Amino acid sequence: MTADSPSQPEERRPPLLRLRGISKRFGPVVAVAPLDLSIRSGDFYAILGPSGCGKTTLLRVIGGFTAPTTGRIEIDGKDVTRLGPERRPTNMVFQGYGLFPHMTVRQNIAYGLRLAKRPAAEVERQVRDIMALVRLEELADRLPDALSGGQAQRVALSRALVMQPRVLLLDEPLGALDLKLRKAMQEELRRIHRSIGGTFVFVTHDQGEALALANRIAVMERGLIVQEGDARDIYLHPKTRFVADFIGDANLIRVERRGGTLFLPGGACLPQPGADGSVTVMIRPESVRLLAPDAPSDVVVAGVVADCVFLGSRVRYRISAVDGTSLTAETPADTALTPAAVGGALRVGWSLGDQRLLDGP
Repeated sequence: MTADSPSQPEERRPPLLRLRGISKRFGPVVAVAPLDLSIRSGDFYAILGPSGCGKTTLLRVIGGFTAPTTGRIEIDGKDVTRLGPERRPTNMVFQGYGLFPHMTVRQNIAYGLRLAKRPAAEVERQVRDIMALVRLEELADRLPDALSGGQAQRVALSRALVMQPRVLLLDEPLGALDLKLRKAMQEELRRIHRSIGGTFVFVTHDQGEALALANRIAVMERGLIVQEGDARDIYLHPKTRFVADFIGDANLIRVERRGGTLFLPGGACLPQPGADGSVTVMIRPESVRLLAPDAPSDVVVAGVVADCVFLGSRVRYRISAVDGTSLTAETPADTALTPAAVGGALRVGWSLGDQRLLDGP
């Protein structure tokens, strides 16, 4: 894969992939609404959203497997909109792997190179190098039915990488793996991306996977990109209730703004210019602290413990506040207040700097 330069500052890396006014309709159904998108060289880019939001359709449009209804696709400044997938500097790893069952691991990886009539010595060298990178040397002569799910995924990844695409496309790459293997493959993908310095674009419905892998994320809802940015910014500064709720866990609390004052749970008031009416305050569960008696906090909410779940390193509390607000708090297990049995009284609070104000109820 052609090496880009992930160490170069993000704002200085040029866009490698540009989408201009891209949309896709299937009859009356709008799968992807008109959108613009730029992906830089060296990005590990996630297109994230729930099932049916258009993310896989968008990936297939980028790869040339689906023709857009409108718009233009550029890679390295070249218009590839009307080119088929075999003529684009992209390669795609499908969720189902798509390995040839009668070919060994080595033969599967070499298939594209042989189809392109590369010299035998070059094919052997490139296959050997990619198997070393993805740690497949010991499996070179196995058939696909003798591979585990994670091993098959690495073979599919190697078969795409060996063609040295400018952009590697991954369709729900880890969706078929169990949790432990999925986390191991996340580490493997990060390592490979760092080693190659290429541009990866993947779609997923798993927000944890997007946060673990991507340096930039586009969140899709009903065919629209509703927010795009780096992983940290999207998590800490969601622009909409949908993004806040989809990216991680969030307390979304409906509050009132009257006369330039925001009336928060527990009686706290905050100057907040804007129109009178309902707004939504977002606070992440890890920012909701369990308070000792008389401990100060910008916002203090009293209530009872409705549920308490031990999660190993963390404890999750669901609190029913006296004003009817329902809150979730998560705290490290070694700092949890005890006793905090279900039905017990509890005070929680958070800093104003940790909450975010979202438009709308």
